[in-house]
Amino acid sequence: MKKSFLIVAIAATSIAFTSCGGGEQAAAPEAAPAQEAKTEVKTHGQSGVVDDVSQANILNIAIGSPDHSTLVAAVQAAQIEDVLVNAGPLTVFAPTNAAFDKLPAGTVEELVKPENKAKLAGILTAHAAPGKFDDKGLRKEARKGRKLYMASGDYIEVTVENDEVFVGGAKVLGYAPASNGMVVVVDGVILPAK
Repeated sequence: MKKSFLIVAIAATSIAFTSCGGGEQAAAPEAAPAQEAKTEVKTHGQSGVVDDVSQANILNIAIGSPDHSTLVAAVQAAQIEDVLVNAGPLTVFAPTNAAFDKLPAGTVEELVKPENKAKLAGILTAHAAPGKFDDKGLRKEARKGRKLYMASGDYIEVTVENDEVFVGGAKVLGYAPASNGMVVVVDGVILPAK
């Protein structure tokens, strides 16, 4: 059974660390409202608040994306939904379902088990950076040779190759601005440093 990893960023909002981002966003996929999502997501606390008026937050965007059901399932399993709705700003590098499919068979199923909650949360926090990074901001970091500080405590490299942006080796596929930061869709799972 495929579980979606709403990767991410998780405990990063609790870090009072901010990085520089900026600029305009590149074309972003439209996020479907959370209540229209096909993935059933059980929320609690702040993440359970439904608001049909405000811009979608990071969690709402992930829930509304059929390409991120594994990420959403992982966020639920790690019980970090509320972190993804906090004020931010936070950038979550969100691996697609296809990115999770690249992992060895059974990896996701093993990670979402209750006994692996801490390990899963560690992996997800390696996908979250304090601050709001759009295409222009990521390219600036790459040009200056700076690494992004992640909620996991790791630093990941941002590079530009043939005009395509890569973060921690994962190719950036798109950007979706959120009320509390940015969702950056990536084609790979970013693993924390050992």
